[in-house]
Amino acid sequence: MPAKSRRKPAPKTSEVVETAELPAARGRKPGSRAVGRPTGEGGDLRARLLDVAVSCFARQGIAASTLREIAQEAGVNPALVHYYFGDKLQLQQAVISERLMPVFAEVRNATLQGGDDISSVIAGFVRGMCETVDKHPWLPPLWVREVLCEGGALRELLFTTMAPQMPQILAAKFAQAQADGQLNRELDPRLLVASLIGLTLFPAAGAPIWRRLFDADDIDAVAMKNHAIALLDTGIGVP
Repeated sequence: MPAKSRRKPAPKTSEVVETAELPAARGRKPGSRAVGRPTGEGGDLRARLLDVAVSCFARQGIAASTLREIAQEAGVNPALVHYYFGDKLQLQQAVISERLMPVFAEVRNATLQGGDDISSVIAGFVRGMCETVDKHPWLPPLWVREVLCEGGALRELLFTTMAPQMPQILAAKFAQAQADGQLNRELDPRLLVASLIGLTLFPAAGAPIWRRLFDADDIDAVAMKNHAIALLDTGIGVP
């Protein structure tokens, strides 16, 4: 008689579950994380990448700055820059919205605190700009490189996003002050706005030159603010 085939005993339930789970568990150690994802410091790392990016943009220009260079300066793998920002254009947009826009808001708030008193408005703008430049030293070189220079990556954004209203607000306040007899009628309100920027942002941009030229490392942001206010208040005559 032919030998009867012997059936293997059915696996226990625990063995079935264990076998089914093997493919999912294969290749990853317990407690390991997905490749490319940052650990722990997520928000701080993203902020640091933005700070490094805006410094690189100010120092060598937006077009010349690469994601690899930004990652290297931040001390991280380039994959992390892509993880947080996708590509360079998205990084640039993040720098605008999370670094540049808050800076302009600081200057705007300091200016508008002056209310309708034109002297307080002017002093507020000067104080706000000088303090902002002191806190964010990348602003003057970035402004010169990417806004003033022809072909700068941020010039058009100045008119549409970064600061389209502030110059008009200031010019309107200056015109009203002239009508009220509080401001010299021979001044052009629009050029006065440009003059305020010329007394605050431009000297800061040129500081590496004139500090070396005059051996003037003693002139800090407070001294520049006081100088600008004194010049606007009393001119070059004896007070």
